[in-house]
Amino acid sequence: MAPAIDAASRRRLAARKRKNAFFHALFLLSAAAGAAALAALLFQVPSQGLSWLDGDFLTQSASRRPERSGIRAALLGTLWLMAVAAPLTFLIGTATAIYLEEYARDSGISRFIQTNIANLAGVPSIVYGILGLTIFVRVFGFGQSVLSGALTLTLLVLPIMIVAVQEAIRAVPGGLRRASYALGANRWQTIVRVVLPSALPGILTGAILSLSRSIGETAPLIVVGAAAFIIRPPEHLLSPFTALPIQIYTWSSQPQEDFRHAAAAAIIVLLVLLLCMNAAAIVLRDKFQKRL
Repeated sequence: MAPAIDAASRRRLAARKRKNAFFHALFLLSAAAGAAALAALLFQVPSQGLSWLDGDFLTQSASRRPERSGIRAALLGTLWLMAVAAPLTFLIGTATAIYLEEYARDSGISRFIQTNIANLAGVPSIVYGILGLTIFVRVFGFGQSVLSGALTLTLLVLPIMIVAVQEAIRAVPGGLRRASYALGANRWQTIVRVVLPSALPGILTGAILSLSRSIGETAPLIVVGAAAFIIRPPEHLLSPFTALPIQIYTWSSQPQEDFRHAAAAAIIVLLVLLLCMNAAAIVLRDKFQKRL
């Protein structure tokens, strides 16, 4: 009887090893495919766009002629959008997560809210564009302006920010809270002086993820009325605007080959802007991690 059991165990072990080898190869192939696509992108975009990057390209506005086209209006429009959307996302997302984790009771309503927040993180961006068009452009009367675009992007990335901040707050050891209460601090003092400083690295990670998504979105900006061709950059929150993703999309759809080179150059600028924002957030996160 024992040899039969040993043979069955060996067969199960061999089957598990084959399954493990299959999934290992599958995941390795998936990672290699993603790395190959990224390598191709990093090779193709600089090869097409580096020759177009100069001072005139950054300081000139869009033009019908590719050799005179620039990204000044689109770049400043993107900076306006981020200047409004970033603090709103950080403040509203952090405040919502604090309420849900520290104040809300474990009830059916709170669980319903939590479930919907998690589901909203996967909603297509075009849906948020339609929501922004209905609420901010038409109901509130902000028009096709920077404010409408920034508020739409804020709605888009808020679920990501809320979920990330909740996870960061949950990761704070309960002993720190109890120690704060034992020293006489109330709930608000504990949150401000103990929980938030300990969770700040995770909160900044959520900010990186949310802003990285918002800076490259095109569909919701098109829906709320971002201009495909605009010469003047925004002057105030209710000004018409365009953004780098819109400009890249517009140039990529043009039949002239030179516009595609201009689009590649704009992609490089967008990537540099994204990397700079992420680098600043990572530096701040590491600084607070070392302090903790």
